[in-house]
Amino acid sequence: MSDLGSRTAAGGVQLLSARDVPLGGPRAMSVRRTIPQRARSLVGAWCFCDHYGPDDVTRSGGMQVPPHPHTGLQTVSWLFAGEIVHRDSVGSLQTVRPGELNLMTAGVGISHSEESPEGDRPPTLHGVQLWTALPASAMDVAPHFEHHEDLPVAERDGARVQVFLGALTVHGRRLVSPATTYTPLVGAQLDLAPGSRVELEVDAGHEHALLVDSGDVTLQRGAVPQAELGYVAPGPERLVVEAGADAPARAVLIGGAPFEEDIVMWWNFVGRTHDDVARARADWMAQLADAPDDAAQTEYADGAAERRFGRVDGYPSGPLRAPALPDVRLKPRTRPTAPTEPWMAEPNACS
Repeated sequence: MSDLGSRTAAGGVQLLSARDVPLGGPRAMSVRRTIPQRARSLVGAWCFCDHYGPDDVTRSGGMQVPPHPHTGLQTVSWLFAGEIVHRDSVGSLQTVRPGELNLMTAGVGISHSEESPEGDRPPTLHGVQLWTALPASAMDVAPHFEHHEDLPVAERDGARVQVFLGALTVHGRRLVSPATTYTPLVGAQLDLAPGSRVELEVDAGHEHALLVDSGDVTLQRGAVPQAELGYVAPGPERLVVEAGADAPARAVLIGGAPFEEDIVMWWNFVGRTHDDVARARADWMAQLADAPDDAAQTEYADGAAERRFGRVDGYPSGPLRAPALPDVRLKPRTRPTAPTEPWMAEPNACS
């Protein structure tokens, strides 16, 4: 995995740069990934942050991510513009739109696909794709999916905060998302009018990071450039986010209790050991090998114990095959490490 390094802004804010990554195979769209990287691998339980768009999807296929597996995590789909259709092996078929949350909990294993709708669709696709690592106590939960449209919002003095996951206190008002979480965390969208500011009351024992989508934004008086992630270590009881005077701003806040369990992330899997991800890879590839010939590679075996990833029907290009495991044995680690230590393989560019 490439080492982007980091630098420090005013207020002790660590700035994490993004790298461009292709999403979803040969017809890939490009995303900007800020975590994981060697300078910082997690923010609370948040272990993955992709930022994409605004992309014109009138002249392309938009997002086309074929069926692929996950273990040990939750996927969080959040849009600023456009639509994405989600399908998964527990039978879900759900379009997500701006202001709505698609949340998929992989647990012991699930497979899913995400794609831009066919035919008439909004011309622009723009949003973030996030993952949270499940704690050991939830690694083997049954896979499930949630869609939430009624999410809490606070508005005041030109600032709007919508909490899509976890909880956050804004100007004395506690906003709590109805979505299921397994560790103390928060995910929220902040929209600021030009020159406005918002004060967020946070747990001093939690760490936080702000991804800037648009506008000139400061966090704790430190400027966070567009498409970068500004990280604040545990300590503050309040976070202050301000927009520049010339234009509105939009950002996404993530945070939570520091995740103290060691994890291994590789491709689409989160586990605790090399053997965990090797077993998940073997199970996925065995399932693909057993798919019936007349399924055009889109019919998965039913989700029995020996078929942990279930099925997703009807995706024309077929499922993604897992890459080969690296020669270097994957080493569990959650905290930032030295650039020379190959503790984690690059996660797949799939949602």
